[in-house]
Amino acid sequence: MKHLIKHVTRYRYPAPVNYSIQTLRLTPRRDDHQHALRWQIQTPGEIQPQVDAYGNVTHTLTLHRTHSEIEIHAVGQVDIHPLAQGHVGDEEERLPVYIYGVPTALTQCDDTVRDFCRRVVPSGLHTPQDVLTLAGAIRERVAYQPGMGSAPMTAPETLSARRGGSHDQTHLLLACVRAFGTPARFVSGYWHEAGDDAASHGWADVWLAGHGWVSVDVSHATFASDGHCRLAVARDYESASPVRWLHGVAATLSMNVSVQVQTSH
Repeated sequence: MKHLIKHVTRYRYPAPVNYSIQTLRLTPRRDDHQHALRWQIQTPGEIQPQVDAYGNVTHTLTLHRTHSEIEIHAVGQVDIHPLAQGHVGDEEERLPVYIYGVPTALTQCDDTVRDFCRRVVPSGLHTPQDVLTLAGAIRERVAYQPGMGSAPMTAPETLSARRGGSHDQTHLLLACVRAFGTPARFVSGYWHEAGDDAASHGWADVWLAGHGWVSVDVSHATFASDGHCRLAVARDYESASPVRWLHGVAATLSMNVSVQVQTSH
């Protein structure tokens, strides 16, 4: 399936600033099942592509002049093939798989999270269906609220709140999976299905022995497939977010994000 994607992000400061730096992860990943037919990023300053430790294409945007707003456009067409039961396929690993089993601040597992995941999958995670069962239980426990908040919650906070965005639900899944000693990673990108609005979205890849990476969308309790465009992977959202502020008063910004996707077979 071919996806024509237009992503516009606008940031506005309450007062002009003289300097800011952002890392952009707005280029579709070069995975076996997806290929960018064309892709362009437009920014108010020069950017140069690099590949980070996770294999993501990144750009650094640095502005040394006075500015009160930043507008970033990412536009292009991506051809995405279906995934059988979420199997991402083989890829050249830049990092050892066990790196994705190490908890982060957002994916720490406390007793409440540990008890929850062991009730759902008491025998552990061995098959793609086990992962989908866990995703379904999280989706039932934590109500999905698209676009909820800009600051992600930790896994225990999400379980307690019983509501959250795709990032929060995915962090809870990562905490549960890693509690079993299974590697898992955060995926950022776009989600679109016929009849639904397109959105920036987060989901998870889980590493299963004998299967490899299996991609699961917790928010929709389904395997990820050709409706999911992958931008970046990392241990959590902080390292996979489409835009990451390295310098500047990001906490005072107002932000508006618009994502449009048109699909054709």
